[in-house]
Amino acid sequence: MKTLTIDVRRAEPQDAAAISEAHRLSWQYAYAGLIPHKALSRMIERRREDWWRKAARGPATLLVADVAGTIAGYATLGLNRARALPQEGEIYELYLRPEYQGIGLGYTLFHEGRRLLKSLGCSGLVAWCLEDSANASHFFRSQGGSDVAEGMEDFDGVELKKIGFIWA
Repeated sequence: MKTLTIDVRRAEPQDAAAISEAHRLSWQYAYAGLIPHKALSRMIERRREDWWRKAARGPATLLVADVAGTIAGYATLGLNRARALPQEGEIYELYLRPEYQGIGLGYTLFHEGRRLLKSLGCSGLVAWCLEDSANASHFFRSQGGSDVAEGMEDFDGVELKKIGFIWA
């Protein structure tokens, strides 16, 4: 019998190509039909392998879900950027390749990110998602998040509402 290993760990520069691919696939799956095509394509194109290599060395923490050597998804986290909210930590992004969604990896990445922020002394957590992203809003609610904040994002002149979820 073979053992399947699942590891959530900090990303390393050599993970950049795999993270870029996970980013491309997950964003196309999550945002096709929500974010205008050209804007979405530009956003994905900006985050090629070199961008992720730098991100792995950057100030934000970049975690990956490694399933038997395949980068199934990633999460970025750090200090809260929304000064109006008292929560000190923020999960900036949490995405999984479509074929790895719905099996608990998002839960694992989320809770490891939350644990890490808490260990760094951050009190409370915020995460944002587009209001029309049913999968994301359902996920954050299922993790016990309360939607207490709203904002807007502009994508090539198309304004989309975003929701801020918080945890104590």
